[in-house]
Amino acid sequence: MPRIFRCAEDIHAAVGQHLGASAWTRITQQQVDQFAHATGDHQWLHVDPERAAQGPYGACIAHGYLTLALVNQFLPELVAVKGMKFGVNYGCDKVRFPAPVRVGARVRGVGEVVRAETLDGGVQSVVRMTVEIEGEPKPACVAETISRYYF
Repeated sequence: MPRIFRCAEDIHAAVGQHLGASAWTRITQQQVDQFAHATGDHQWLHVDPERAAQGPYGACIAHGYLTLALVNQFLPELVAVKGMKFGVNYGCDKVRFPAPVRVGARVRGVGEVVRAETLDGGVQSVVRMTVEIEGEPKPACVAETISRYYF
């Protein structure tokens, strides 16, 4: 169940608060192959299971930017903004990929509101999203997502 914000003040009040975790989702070779096709990044670490099995990770791994893109799936599971005129993704700060995601692994997003700034007619929120890998000590991705909501 996402945390519901109904106004800019609700978002400001949430700074420093954890938003919980999304559901786990499994990374498939089909997802990785589709991402490779969409981006033109066909490096063997991602798309050649036989060669990748002999490589440094023992299997194909998801692209870092695929892992970052999953934040767009996870964030709505954690946050819902009601009563706004519109909202936009404004960008990301401090994106890191500390650990690879092997095909077949499960990942989820964990969020925390780290900043909020008043805008003319709205609010800009920064949510740190950490993409965890089930059973792994390091996260796959940590990114500060920036969203703007206009009320």
